[in-house]
Amino acid sequence: MRTLDCDFLVLGSGIAGLMSALHLCRYGRVTILTKKNRAESNTNYAQGGIACVMDSDDSFAAHVSDTLDAGAGLCDEEVVRRIVSNGPERIAELERLGLVFAEGPDPANGRYDLGREAGHTRRRVLHAGDITGQAIEQVLLGGAVAQSAITTLEHCMVIDLITTGWLAGRDAAEAGTAGLGENRCVGVYALDENSGEIFAIRAASTILATGGGGKVYLYTSNPDIATGDGVAMAWRAGVPIKNMEFIQFHPTCLYHPKAKSFLISEALRGEGANLVDAAGTPFMDRYDPRGALAPRDIVARAIDREMKLSGAPCVYLDIRHRSVEFLLKRFPTIYARCLSLGIDMARDLIPVVPAAHYFCGGVEAAVDGRTAMPGLYACGEVACTGLHGANRLASNSLLEALVCAYLMAEHLGKQPQPDVGGIRIPEWECGDAVPSDESIVLEHNWNEVRTCMWDYVGIVRSDKRLERAARRIRNLRDEIRQYYLDYLVTPDILELRNIADVGELIIRSAQSRRESRGLHYTLDYPDRDDVECRHDTVIRDPPGHRE
Repeated sequence: MRTLDCDFLVLGSGIAGLMSALHLCRYGRVTILTKKNRAESNTNYAQGGIACVMDSDDSFAAHVSDTLDAGAGLCDEEVVRRIVSNGPERIAELERLGLVFAEGPDPANGRYDLGREAGHTRRRVLHAGDITGQAIEQVLLGGAVAQSAITTLEHCMVIDLITTGWLAGRDAAEAGTAGLGENRCVGVYALDENSGEIFAIRAASTILATGGGGKVYLYTSNPDIATGDGVAMAWRAGVPIKNMEFIQFHPTCLYHPKAKSFLISEALRGEGANLVDAAGTPFMDRYDPRGALAPRDIVARAIDREMKLSGAPCVYLDIRHRSVEFLLKRFPTIYARCLSLGIDMARDLIPVVPAAHYFCGGVEAAVDGRTAMPGLYACGEVACTGLHGANRLASNSLLEALVCAYLMAEHLGKQPQPDVGGIRIPEWECGDAVPSDESIVLEHNWNEVRTCMWDYVGIVRSDKRLERAARRIRNLRDEIRQYYLDYLVTPDILELRNIADVGELIIRSAQSRRESRGLHYTLDYPDRDDVECRHDTVIRDPPGHRE
């Protein structure tokens, strides 16, 4: 078996992974591993922008206050302050790398064209039109990363983390793990999608930057790659997983049979779009005084209720009061996509539905990426740092990735890295596994996991729904595990295994929170409880528990 070596192994090529790699390459050899092409990531699909204090009318205190308010009492205020206050410096860094943000029409009144999104009391969202994420990826991949001494492996998918505890358990005398501690991450097993080869990467530090897991749900704004891989592999290795009940459903995903996972940015509502029913009647004022600019959890639940009351398959965004010229300049990508489907935003209502969008929970991690397992770090959506609490404030995610990637590299740069070159990683064992001739089983299980999660663990939950989901996911995970053992691994079985594992984590977390707060709403406990309920939901299972 081929074994590669590096000092820092970065899993994922979104903004968290690329910025981590850029900072870390100052301190040693960096390898980026990504399961599709290097530009395919959740970042690439981010439309809105980056929330950051850049205007004299704004303040760090106001941004912190808005974040805490959206987070419904579960944010770590120290983490929030640290990330918000580090924002301007990181924005300046992006600009030095070549990113150009949209400028305002009157530079004398502020250089940037700052957007406003739900939950924000100020205009503070920097953007590059409605393709901010794509612009970031292009700048980082086209310039900075390409010019750095960074190795990038595309179309390679991680199977599992390799830890010293697991190695020593296999052969204590031969593992070569002496002096590295009780249980440390020392790399990964990975599958080359093109050749089918399974190989290992040995690394002193492994960074999870694998993004979220929207594909756990039937309807999502996320691309196909978002299968919760980092959370699942960390859980299987025994790393604590935190606050997985808080899944953000974006209120406005385009509802059209030919539009797969196309998001209608919240920035439309920031520019005056209203949410209306089929008759064009606004309804959000009945749910919150902030109307269409209420936080996402409130808006998503309101839409869900309106659809159930009326039996309608969707609601609508109305931005017809804006001119074609304005819409073409501010939202060119969204305008073109809608027009290609016969929807003229300047004249027609835009059909929308909520869809799974962002994981506020994830691998328990400090603001500098440290997890409970030495040698394993987490950055970006895969991590739960305490910034988002029970509900993410719009456009805080790219900010978190920028700041935490920098702080993590600063921490690692000051730490002596252990010598893991003497660790002997055993050959990948296939046992009696054979090539699969029953791929239809994978497709059925894939659909069943996602449908179960959507039907029973969605925007509105109940004890009965969660118990049904728990039974179904438990049975499905047993079937998937047997399939994983019987057949040679493929990307499809690895992704199915991961979404099923993440589904179980979400269900268990939701069952343990007996209140409604932020993104977790249950009919059996409809009120927020600040007295009896715990601050965080943390799942700690021993390494190898899933076997």
